[in-house]
Amino acid sequence: MADIVTIQTPSLGDRSYLVSDGATGFVVDPQRDIDRVLTLAAGRGIAVTHVFETHIHNDYVTGGLALARTTGAAYHVNAADAVAFDRDPVADGDVVPVGRSMRVRVIATPGHTFTHLAYALEDAATGEVVAVFTGGSLLHGSAGRPDLLGAEHAPALAAAQRRSLRRLAATLPDQAVVYPTHGFGSFCAAGPAASGTETSTIGDERRANPALALDSDPYVAGTLAGLDDYPAYYAQMGPANAAGPAAADLIPPALVGVAQIRRRIAEGEWAVDLRSRRAFAAGHLPGSLSFEYGDNLVANLGWLLPPGTPVTLIGESPGQVSDAQRDLTRIGVDRIAGMAGPPHEWREEVPHLASYPVSDFEALAAIRRDQPVAVLDVRRRLEWSAGHIEGALHVPLHQLPGRLPGLPPDPIWVHCQAGYRASVAASVLHAAGHAVTAIDDDFGNAARYGLPLTVAPSAAAAA
Repeated sequence: MADIVTIQTPSLGDRSYLVSDGATGFVVDPQRDIDRVLTLAAGRGIAVTHVFETHIHNDYVTGGLALARTTGAAYHVNAADAVAFDRDPVADGDVVPVGRSMRVRVIATPGHTFTHLAYALEDAATGEVVAVFTGGSLLHGSAGRPDLLGAEHAPALAAAQRRSLRRLAATLPDQAVVYPTHGFGSFCAAGPAASGTETSTIGDERRANPALALDSDPYVAGTLAGLDDYPAYYAQMGPANAAGPAAADLIPPALVGVAQIRRRIAEGEWAVDLRSRRAFAAGHLPGSLSFEYGDNLVANLGWLLPPGTPVTLIGESPGQVSDAQRDLTRIGVDRIAGMAGPPHEWREEVPHLASYPVSDFEALAAIRRDQPVAVLDVRRRLEWSAGHIEGALHVPLHQLPGRLPGLPPDPIWVHCQAGYRASVAASVLHAAGHAVTAIDDDFGNAARYGLPLTVAPSAAAAA
């Protein structure tokens, strides 16, 4: 009956969906770079007539309004949401016909937000529910986190989330396929999604999702206890989406010279180096920061970047800069002030690049046997609680810029779980004048090389 195409955004841990009957289609939770949807629909000969939002998103800037305006589609947003644009309001129980053979039934699923909706896809002829688009409610093996609207609302939303999931499980058939927006690495998940699970059904979730197995009080308590920090840029996403964002502007930034970048750094702007973290450590423009391009870029840069700060991107190629620009527009970072090529192209202007050493846990264990060194752990709170090196200082990466004055004397060895955040932290420390060594290693190797570990009291008590 319906063809469902998944549009993945791994850098945010999210998915959007294009659903069609072969000629007419609808889109659920589109990302801001709507050219991906338009190209996909055009290639399949699909006219997009409807766009559905499951909720006012907190982890990215939506492309829903821009897509609806570009295609002339109806834009369906919860009637209870306070938004600054015209929409086609929907509410619990509404049924929206799409194309020749599809209809979409609206199901209220509060929990991730107060006004969250899920959309059940039905065969218009038989009424059979073939799929459900669950946004940030029912995830694969998990559920959407309930604290994004403020900690004061989290207990009530967690209880509502459990009721919503149980409603979906009770009213939809086992064979209905579950298509969540979040849960593939997104911070919007309340807990880890099922690993290696690309598809799931209501029946699968009924049997295996912990959220459907617990009574209300244990579910709420366990959910709240398992919540860790989430990126600071989330605070800007809800208001941006309620205001009605435009489509992403993907015009390439202007090419700038080293003198311009140096002046911008001196004025407080950010120069972000997208090259590999080891290449950055080996030689970089003084004052620039390392954010190796990949799926970790958006969350980490978006978390640390002060709102409104202009960014110059330094990359291996124009293509790498273009990819990073696309990723950053999805979280509202639109001020790409300029771009530059890699340092080997500037040798005449910058004969002496800045650098710092990169090492591993084996070397840290060896040096600690002979001399005291400061160890800085920049992982998040729950990671630290699960186990950390004895004597290490804990400063989560997102707190590091504000806590630089209180750091111990140099030299500092900095680590995280796998190396990426340590490289970002090392670049921040080095730009601030610290002597630093970045540990580019898996934290599992710390114990292997004899570094003593301890568990935070809260984690030990929970165990």
